[in-house]
Amino acid sequence: MQTIGERLEEARKKKGISIREAAEATKIRGDYLQKFESNQFDIGLTEIYTRGFLRTYANFLKVPADRIVNDYAALGRGEVRPRQPAREVYGRMDISVATAESGDRATPTAEPAAPAPEPSPANRGPQRPRTGSSLPTGPDPALVFKYVKWGGIGLVALVAVMVVWSLLSGDKRANNSGGPAPSLSPVSRGPTVGLIALRHVQIRVTRANPDRSDGELIYSGTLSAGETKIIPRTTAIFVEATPAENLEVDINGKRTNWGQALAAFGPNINKGEIQAPTP
Repeated sequence: MQTIGERLEEARKKKGISIREAAEATKIRGDYLQKFESNQFDIGLTEIYTRGFLRTYANFLKVPADRIVNDYAALGRGEVRPRQPAREVYGRMDISVATAESGDRATPTAEPAAPAPEPSPANRGPQRPRTGSSLPTGPDPALVFKYVKWGGIGLVALVAVMVVWSLLSGDKRANNSGGPAPSLSPVSRGPTVGLIALRHVQIRVTRANPDRSDGELIYSGTLSAGETKIIPRTTAIFVEATPAENLEVDINGKRTNWGQALAAFGPNINKGEIQAPTP
């Protein structure tokens, strides 16, 4: 009669798969599967996990899983010891039951002593008033008023901050959504190009050489939403923006989205040339 490991190994080899492939398919470690096929079931896990892994592996190999698990249980593993009844102790009193030989007589126990009678009010003598005890009192009204006062002041301050923040955020959203942009103030008397950031954008501006290559670096930096950079345009320049759709270019008062302007030359283009002004 074949052992559990021999049946598992034979079924795996018939499927033509390796231990590694079986481990990847069943999500069970390969060394566990190797031990199962070697009839070594002490893998350092509890019995419920060992039986579960055996059942999963048997189902994967199309081997009767119930028979594999039953044969594993027949090896004497996974036995559950009966739980010992807990002994209950009631205080210090031992409960004993008389045997048949004693004629169903229980061991007599001493009766508890009767409590001493309380002295009558006439024999108690004069009662002294208790000291150090007082009735519970409520919170100090002055302290409550102080806390309410400061809490109200803090609430008003918080509301004021929220209102100011809402107004500032509204103005910022208006600028980003196509509202009126800040006016351009030229930094020089000659022709210029205005670079307006709709959102966070990185910009690099260089002069264009006669061979249409990068020349002298004019500006390199990052603009936040709403910021404007004025660039002199005495010659042709290259403007590179990342991302390009976050930048608008102002040439002679005409604004153009840089990403839309470069889209005509192909996708994923963020650099373009602005020609020199005509004399």
